[in-house]
Amino acid sequence: MQAKQLWFVTGSQHLYGEEAIAQVAQNSADIVAGLDAAGPIPVEVVAKPVLTTPDEIRRVMLEANAEESCIGVITWMHTFSPAKMWIAGLGALQKPLLHLHTQHNRDLPWADIDMDFMNLNQAAHGDREFGYLLTRMRHRRKTVVGHWADEAVQTRIGNWARAALGWDEVQNLKLIRFGDNMRQVAVTEGDKVEAQIKLGVEVNTYGVNELAERVGQIEDKAIDELAAEYEALYDVVPELRSGGARHDSLREAARIELGLRSFLEEHGAKAFTDTFEDLGALRQLPGIAVQRLMAEGYGFGGEGDWKTAVLVRLMKVMSTGLEGGTSFMEDYTYNLGAESPQILGAHMLEVCPSIAAAKPTCEIHPLGIGNREDPVRLVFTAPPGPAIAVGLMDLGTRLRLVANEVDTVEPEEDLPNLPVARAVWEPRPDLATSAEAWLTAGGPHHTSFTQAFGREVMEDFAEIAGIELVTIGEGTTAQEFKQQLRWNQVYHHLEGSL
Repeated sequence: MQAKQLWFVTGSQHLYGEEAIAQVAQNSADIVAGLDAAGPIPVEVVAKPVLTTPDEIRRVMLEANAEESCIGVITWMHTFSPAKMWIAGLGALQKPLLHLHTQHNRDLPWADIDMDFMNLNQAAHGDREFGYLLTRMRHRRKTVVGHWADEAVQTRIGNWARAALGWDEVQNLKLIRFGDNMRQVAVTEGDKVEAQIKLGVEVNTYGVNELAERVGQIEDKAIDELAAEYEALYDVVPELRSGGARHDSLREAARIELGLRSFLEEHGAKAFTDTFEDLGALRQLPGIAVQRLMAEGYGFGGEGDWKTAVLVRLMKVMSTGLEGGTSFMEDYTYNLGAESPQILGAHMLEVCPSIAAAKPTCEIHPLGIGNREDPVRLVFTAPPGPAIAVGLMDLGTRLRLVANEVDTVEPEEDLPNLPVARAVWEPRPDLATSAEAWLTAGGPHHTSFTQAFGREVMEDFAEIAGIELVTIGEGTTAQEFKQQLRWNQVYHHLEGSL
């Protein structure tokens, strides 16, 4: 993130004279300094020269495309900037765009207003001219309105910046599938070519025995050091600790982590999948290895679910620096008897400890599937607080994101016999409505679950990516949601031919 930038572009024209242009540049610099120092905005904001001609505009937009550090462009029309000047530049721009509708001064200096002031401070209608052209060109963008120094405005810009970070990441993301999808499962399938065309992610498969061979090459010294790290970081059950009856299982888990990490690093991959149906020569289904790699920022999807692995990775990037973790998750079972019915989310092994409320325990338990040795895993419970669960599916004709705003809660009772990490949440607006809406949307059973940010970041990402997003939250009704899906189907069918 320290290497990423937002470019701030201010529009004007020479009609008002060079003195006015100089003042526009100074005012723009003030705004950039304020935004760059704003806590909610996670990347550097960089001032570009005031743009007053079509050639200048197009040149800056092409430079933005070519500059790897630039993840998006913020535009502001300080004065009136005739929008036909922007056609070529906007047509060339490939980076995300935010249209900031603001002005340098917060209050009107009533006693001092003259025509010089009016000519200089024209964003009220200069941005309307610009907004018209954006709409006419069907240029995707986010629009933020308000004074640039207001925290609410800075927060919205920051949310969009995080979405732009996610887009920048997925455009360059490499994902490794170890083996194929779980057999006979529908929702984990998908068109990898279309995903690369639409999102940029490169998805490739490697035989699991290529990973197993790498695991087998790990030296004992490295294994011993990582096993000792496990004992220092987690509450490791006695049987797994050094000298314990099953310490060899802990060492094997460490061996898998080291081999998996080495393989991913060698191939430049930041996301991966595996499946319990294709473990080759691996002695365990990777558990703690996957959990720890996710905690470092890697994306993961179980049973070959590469779409969820993509989603976990980009949401981890978007949440960088925020409180609250992000994890691969699965809606597992319901607590229908609660006053407000709840979902117990978990998975066989692979829930990320970034969402742990307390120090995880490191345990070993039998796993009834996979036909391998008992796997080592971290066990914990997620803390209470708001969260969002997001799924990505391939509908055949397009990709769809579906998101449910939820409230994570403490379990009503202890779970002494549940040998996996978990989160318990109350979906908004309620379980019956959210589940009906999720099922109607075709939402997957695997999700990316985050307590770091809310729906606006995902809305901004979907707008940047040009893919459908439907959100389930307060105010959602099953009938209105169903109608929204119908309208969306018509829109996306037509949008593809426009």
